[in-house]
Amino acid sequence: MTGRDLADLRRSLDDLDKVILNALGERARLARDILSAKADTASPVRDDARETALLQHRSSYGERLGLDPAFVRRIYREILDDSVRRQQDWLHEPEGELQTLVVGFQGTEGAYGHQAALQHFGVTRRPVALKAYRSFRETLEAVQNGDIERGVLPIENSTAGSVHEVYDLLFRMNLSIVGEEMLEIQHCLLGLPDAAIADLRVVHSHPQALAQCSEFLAELPHVETEAASNTALAAARIAELGDPQRAAIASEEAGLRFGLIVLRRGIANQALNLTRFVIVGASPLECDPLVDAKVSLVFGTRHERGALVRCLNVLADEGINLSKLESRPRPGMAWEYVFYVDLDGHIAEPRMQSALAGLAATTQFVRVLGCYPACPSGELRYN
Repeated sequence: MTGRDLADLRRSLDDLDKVILNALGERARLARDILSAKADTASPVRDDARETALLQHRSSYGERLGLDPAFVRRIYREILDDSVRRQQDWLHEPEGELQTLVVGFQGTEGAYGHQAALQHFGVTRRPVALKAYRSFRETLEAVQNGDIERGVLPIENSTAGSVHEVYDLLFRMNLSIVGEEMLEIQHCLLGLPDAAIADLRVVHSHPQALAQCSEFLAELPHVETEAASNTALAAARIAELGDPQRAAIASEEAGLRFGLIVLRRGIANQALNLTRFVIVGASPLECDPLVDAKVSLVFGTRHERGALVRCLNVLADEGINLSKLESRPRPGMAWEYVFYVDLDGHIAEPRMQSALAGLAATTQFVRVLGCYPACPSGELRYN
């Protein structure tokens, strides 16, 4: 094959890519028309049966064209998630001129919080400005003070568990959860261009990332770990020090930003490593009943036998699925605990209202942290 033949073939690929992108743009426009039709009939935004049937059909059709069915399903999961995100945004943003939405995250550009913010607000019609903060507390204080409208904070990881500091801050501060995002974390070992794994002596990263990669680190007995406040900041530190015996655990994107190379990919203990982020605002947002929703709340029980079981029975009696239960020490109260729960459903549903009334009668206190759209990238995407 001549160089000219290769150039012609690449131009043909470029032309095909334009066709694909134009089709995706047209599909996004059709999604808005579908939302209008759903609103007229009070139909939910997400139709699991329809999506399952669509994935089966598209993967079978792709297989007949010589494509890997799993590859086709992955593509269409992303397409369906994008459609749901757009429809949710259209439901919650009014028509007319839209002001810039200022969003804060902890860390620096390239951090996972930065990536989660980009992913969550990537389809919003409002212009978005991102702002970095040094800590989770500073991020939430900026929301509370009105410096930013939204804060994006990690709250749990599928490998390392809950981010307790964020739970404690949400309890102490009068803020509301208005959304969530699920980010697939792909940890890489990053070093200087002349670095080698055998020569490393120190690995920097956030404590959560170090915990999520503990099995890989155990294979490097000559290496010590050093905690950083953020994975991307750890990568920036390696670039600043210029020491080939030091490396960072962070995303590949962080490595590109700070001139580091990937020494090893996929070093997390679990192949599928997900972090759930919450989107926090100063006040609640109305959650449209057409979207799949979650309710997050915190309650405190009396220090007596069976107190928590009675609370769980209230939820079970109403047929409400509890997707998260987290206990934390109650500030200023020795040996007393508060419980954070995530419930599947909308706060306006009669069964949810009945459950909240039952919890109020059973607990010392109950506080709703927010009712918000469930992340589109859920079970359907990762199963």
